Amino acid sequence: MKTLNDIKKIAVLGAGTMGPGIAQIFAVAGYDVSIWTRGEETRDRAKTVLQKSLRTFVDEGLLDADKLDETYNRIKFILTVEETVDGADFIQETIVENKDAKTELYKTLAEIVPKDVIIASNTSGLNVFGLVPEKLLPQMVIAHWYAPAMLIPLVEVVKSEQAPQELADVTVALLEKSGKTAVLMKKFIQGYIANRLQMCLNTELFFLLDNGYCTPEDIDKACKASFIPRAVVLGLCKRADFGGLDMTANNYKNKSYIPPEPVDMPRTLAEHIEKGELGLKTGKGFYDYTGVERATILAKRDAQLFEVFKLANKFMADPV
Repeated sequence: MKTLNDIKKIAVLGAGTMGPGIAQIFAVAGYDVSIWTRGEETRDRAKTVLQKSLRTFVDEGLLDADKLDETYNRIKFILTVEETVDGADFIQETIVENKDAKTELYKTLAEIVPKDVIIASNTSGLNVFGLVPEKLLPQMVIAHWYAPAMLIPLVEVVKSEQAPQELADVTVALLEKSGKTAVLMKKFIQGYIANRLQMCLNTELFFLLDNGYCTPEDIDKACKASFIPRAVVLGLCKRADFGGLDMTANNYKNKSYIPPEPVDMPRTLAEHIEKGELGLKTGKGFYDYTGVERATILAKRDAQLFEVFKLANKFMADPV
């Protein structure tokens, strides 16, 4: 099995939503990266995304300006899986969240990847351990990144049952060396940590909207002015400690919270989908983005997120 010092080249399979950002993080950390794209159009789009994102890193002081070209040139764009993974010590799969597509890709990898190479999937909703050929399981982990991958610190890591603990430890070490905040889970569960918590929030969000308790603007204002910034300092478990676990127990005893009945599809969400209101990508969702240049608003979002995570990292390094 590869050790951290053995890892020199990283292959990223997929150049869509997540691939370019992941490739960027590894390249900034000094690794040679090959990234697989299915076609020239995807490749050219990924190149543009990477160039702009690296420039943002320079603007934010995360990359020296004289290192920009050198970093970009560490990334090679390749149109075949075989050539992409050739010589790779660590493989990060980021392709579409489709069972058949992943099954086919891993069948190919089983035929060409040496046994000592670490293979990580970025799957968000599938149990990839149930899809890959059995021979790959001893070298398989999930390394679940969040979008935008070059900006959000968290990566959740969980190994297959057949993989040794050392494989997960090396993956965590690689991610941390690359500047990420890696969380190693004890065992696999669909949705991992953050997505499961976000789904709980979504359940309440749509319950409140569907039943006319408040507006989307009310929800966002309440979150941004209360528990979300508090969580940057305390998280969730420590927040309970500070409030007193007896108080939390009393909330359960007193039935202070009664969860809503589950629904197949929230009415508010269905109405937006039926109207083709998918959010920023279509110009309208909960909010109206008509007349707003997408690139401009994304750049503003990224700049603000950089500031938030700089502060969050400061607090994580010196916790209360």
